[in-house]
Amino acid sequence: QVLLEESGGGLVQAGGSLRLSCAASGRILSSNTMGWYRQAPGKQRELVATSTSFGMTTYAASVKGRFTISRDNPKNTVSLQMNSLKPEDTAVYYCKYSGGGFSSWGQGTHVTVSS
Repeated sequence: QVLLEESGGGLVQAGGSLRLSCAASGRILSSNTMGWYRQAPGKQRELVATSTSFGMTTYAASVKGRFTISRDNPKNTVSLQMNSLKPEDTAVYYCKYSGGGFSSWGQGTHVTVSS
């Protein structure tokens, strides 16, 4: 089992920045993918950004150029630097771990961007 602990959400004005962090603990495989998803009120959960343990990254088109995902493999952490935030970025952000056919989700952290 892999446990994920997120931090860093909050309230920010449009144009501002926030940094989310996620720490994984437990049975973590060396080959894995960690990333961030978000779910806005009344909408489905969607991919924001992911990063494999080998450094391959993917981004949603809506955040490309504004968000940056980074990892610290020895510490089993993944972070999401969010710049130029927009009101439409308001959502609950979830950290996800995937490895060996198993996935685990964090409890979510709220991000609210005011206009």
